[in-house]
Amino acid sequence: MGLFNKFKNLFTKNSKEEVEAFDKGLEKTRKEFVNKIGLLNSKYKKVSNEYFDELEEILIMADIGVNTVMEFIDKLKKRVKHENITDSEDLKEVIIDEMFIIYVNNQIVVNKINYAESGPTVILFVGVNGVGKTTTIGKIASKLKDEGKKVMLVAGDTFRAGAKEQLKEWAIRTNSKIVCGESKDPSSVVYDGVKSAIEENCDVVLIDTAGRLQNKANLMNELEKMNKVIGKLIPNAPHETLLVIDATTGQNGISQAKSFKEITNITGIVLTKLDGTAKGGIVLAIKEAVDIPVKFVGLGEKEKDLRTFDIEKYIYGLFKDM
Repeated sequence: MGLFNKFKNLFTKNSKEEVEAFDKGLEKTRKEFVNKIGLLNSKYKKVSNEYFDELEEILIMADIGVNTVMEFIDKLKKRVKHENITDSEDLKEVIIDEMFIIYVNNQIVVNKINYAESGPTVILFVGVNGVGKTTTIGKIASKLKDEGKKVMLVAGDTFRAGAKEQLKEWAIRTNSKIVCGESKDPSSVVYDGVKSAIEENCDVVLIDTAGRLQNKANLMNELEKMNKVIGKLIPNAPHETLLVIDATTGQNGISQAKSFKEITNITGIVLTKLDGTAKGGIVLAIKEAVDIPVKFVGLGEKEKDLRTFDIEKYIYGLFKDM
């Protein structure tokens, strides 16, 4: 039995709200992607070089990324030869298996938050303006509050007009603590926020940062200064630095991931608006491009629609109609 059928049986037996969220959130990608593969299999009953050429094009159009696609097609060709597969219908299961294998890449994929053993867990959020960073912080605060955690929000974005006010709204909405500060120096605000979180015995500190990537040197210095300030108060913190990317920006999002990886230690990706794109293959492309796990995905606009990423549920949501 292939991996997909194992997922299918597992999720059928445990029909949970989370599986339905991935199902609904990946609907646009699934319709576009699975329909094209279905048409391809109708056109070519037998596996051929022409079949692989068109499959390659479909995968690239799904934003899986050229390098990933080339590697993927090579693996498929080897398996076709080794397993003597001639019927295109028989190749479907192999395609799904290989997609799962490409993401996992013989690693233990960690999609959970790395919580501190004692004291507050500090999570820094980075990303360019307009990707939904502040909203993501609010949604994660809501998720953590539902888990019974005491949360502190820190308005470390002293650059964008309205950033502080937006975070204040989320603090009220989620009943979280917040530190804004009057200083224009983000590190000063971050210091006050983390210090306050320690004094108030908070479980988690969520820190917003400015989204400027135009001047990498300035941003690098700013983030380094923040990391030092946090590390002085809590050794080995921040415990996570999450990069927020808008899934609808496609390959531009991958460029952002590469740029941020150059300037700071990214531990996980948050992909917002995955439900708003027909190119959900960006999940695989980002993992291949920067080798950083996706930890959360936005599958809708509601607070509860920010979900912990799960590769099995993702693959299921992508291929369930195949």
